[in-house]
Order: sequence, then structure tokens, then C-alpha cells
Amino acid sequence: MIKKLNTPLTNQDIESLRAGDIVLITGTIYTARDAAHKRLVELIEKGEKLPFDPKNAIIYYTGPAPKKPGRVIGPCGPTSSYRMDPYSPYLMKEGVRVMIGKGDRSDSFYKALKDYKSVYFQATGGAATLISEAVKDVTLIAYPDLGAEAVYEFTVENFKAIVTNDSIGGNLPLENRKKYQK
Repeated sequence: MIKKLNTPLTNQDIESLRAGDIVLITGTIYTARDAAHKRLVELIEKGEKLPFDPKNAIIYYTGPAPKKPGRVIGPCGPTSSYRMDPYSPYLMKEGVRVMIGKGDRSDSFYKALKDYKSVYFQATGGAATLISEAVKDVTLIAYPDLGAEAVYEFTVENFKAIVTNDSIGGNLPLENRKKYQK
């Protein structure tokens, strides 16, 4: 089933998602990879404010390539998600409810998904240029010294992903993920 989601997401949006749903996201998503996640968690541990509102936020694990003339961004495919596992529960506790990347996660991550009623989406690996077409605007919001791994705010239209793990423990098996990515 294809579900259209508009940000900011509601709790009802998140709770309605099931493993295997295909989603088209329109609105705001944030990017952060492992170096940025480490810094975000350091802010949380110090009791400081994050550079974006985490309530029901979406974080996409990507490091955009340089943009070409006439484009708002270069290719921006998903990166391997397991590197964010030590940090993700901290961000979920702060209100982040959706993470987008590729690959499997740790048992502690899956437990945190259920504990914080969050979901994990996967974007199609190897489709970085195609994914970038959904990005309509980009703003650097934190950690410019990290280059492509800085935190960016993307405005997206019909950003396609697959719900791999839902908030009640549903899991899309690997063999089914390949079917959906075609």
C-alpha cells in the first residue's frame, strides 16, 4: 500500500504505518550521519537544544554529493544505518520518530523503535540521483565543518521509502524488501 505523508507527522501517521508500506513523504526531513549523530547526542547529554525540532521529526542518513548546475542538491543516497545505532535511541527519546537509511539494525535499535513508537524506513541504495529529484530545497542547519555529513534540512516532494520496521515490532523480511525496491 502506498501512503502519502506530509510533515510534520502526527502520532496517528506514525502508528498507522506497517512494515511493507511504501511511503511518499512531502515536507521537511533532516539529514545526519554518524559524526553529526555523535554531536547531537552530546547536545542532549548537556541538556542543550538540538538545531531542529525533534518532535515527530524524520532523519535521513545521507551525505549529499556536490550539486550540479541547475540542481538544488547532488546525488543523496542512503548510507548504512547500523552506524547510527548507538545514538538513535537518544534521538527517539527526544521525539525523532522516523529514520531513513539502508541495511539492518541492532536488537537495541529495534527495541527502541517499540519503546518510543518510532519507525525505520529504507530508501533504495544505488538510486542516489533518482532520490535527489525529490529534494526541492536544501538548507545547512548545523555542523558545516562536517561537509557532506553536516545536518541539512531538506524540503522534499514525494520522497519514496519503504517501511522496514514499524512501531509495533513489524519487520519486512529481506526477501520482500528486494521486491519492493524494483
